[in-house]
Amino acid sequence: MKKLFTCLFAFIITLLSAACNKHNPAPQPAPTVPDNTSLYFPPITGTDWQTTTAASLKWDETALNDLYPYLESQHTKAFIILKNGKIVAEKYFDKFTADSLWYWASAGKTITGLLIGIAQQESLININNPTSKYLGAGWTSEPLAKENLITIKNQLTMTTGLDDGVANNDCTLPGCLVYKADAGKRWAYHNAAYTILDKVIENASKQSFNTYFQQKIRDKTGMNGTWLKNATYNNVYYSNARSMARFGLLMLNKGKWDNTVLLADTAYFNSQVNTSQNLNLSYGYLTWLNGKSSSMVPQSQIVFPVGLIPNAPADMYAGLGSNDQKVYVVPSQKLVIIRMGNSAGGFSLAASGFDNELWGKLKTVIKY
Repeated sequence: MKKLFTCLFAFIITLLSAACNKHNPAPQPAPTVPDNTSLYFPPITGTDWQTTTAASLKWDETALNDLYPYLESQHTKAFIILKNGKIVAEKYFDKFTADSLWYWASAGKTITGLLIGIAQQESLININNPTSKYLGAGWTSEPLAKENLITIKNQLTMTTGLDDGVANNDCTLPGCLVYKADAGKRWAYHNAAYTILDKVIENASKQSFNTYFQQKIRDKTGMNGTWLKNATYNNVYYSNARSMARFGLLMLNKGKWDNTVLLADTAYFNSQVNTSQNLNLSYGYLTWLNGKSSSMVPQSQIVFPVGLIPNAPADMYAGLGSNDQKVYVVPSQKLVIIRMGNSAGGFSLAASGFDNELWGKLKTVIKY
């Protein structure tokens, strides 16, 4: 616990420094780069994936090559940059290979966010319905009137009002799901409330969560991997690095894989990657957002007067997981950047100081 609070404190200092530094103003919207190049999508079978070079993009090749030793020093295992869907950089460290599997941690929440949209598109659920419609009464220990206030949308936006300060906030048993505030009145990063969305999908689809995900996203994009339950109730996705990049490319193309439409509901997708409530402006539907006027972080109720990652493009959205698992998507630049590995320094549940440090280096490479 001491380690966790030390790392949280370090991240808070990073945000406060960005807010107070007169020479580091809030990020402005990234300029629109004229680019008529359509997105490239690799085949869903095989290992073929087109590449492009930093030189052809007029990126700084020296800065890119200097980035790799830094990534290795920060315990990175896999790092990929896509531009227009093509691979610009792909590096593996510490005996990790293109075939190695690794956990996404909470970066996988963004997958669930998209999958909920697909389930709603198929009329299996409605995110405005109470969660109890799909789980039955008594899925929490709250009084029934309070439990019935919680909707699927509250779970997507981390506004269930359930207490994230319980002994184990991963625990999905009713006794662990305790009233703290009315739904919609409090933002708190709560793993258990999110994880229960898996059961919502299972009950609504009459399939296992893995099966539904494989049919609706994995197999249509050529991803590999699977969801695995761990001892602390979490359902965690494991895959190779290219599968993470494939998902980022799917998000960049707004839920479409080349000509295959996985999510046709543009209103839902836009809600996923834009502010979803007025408590934490930097959070959509299980997706982190950059460039907002304020932000909150896990295990804190402080509202910081600064965007989440000041060095990154303002229009970036991301899946962020513990120990620095990252899926960055930048629509204005048609970029997808992924990072897998061990923690770059201490424990964090989502965003960390590493994000801003990494993007400080990336902007010298890409010059956005």
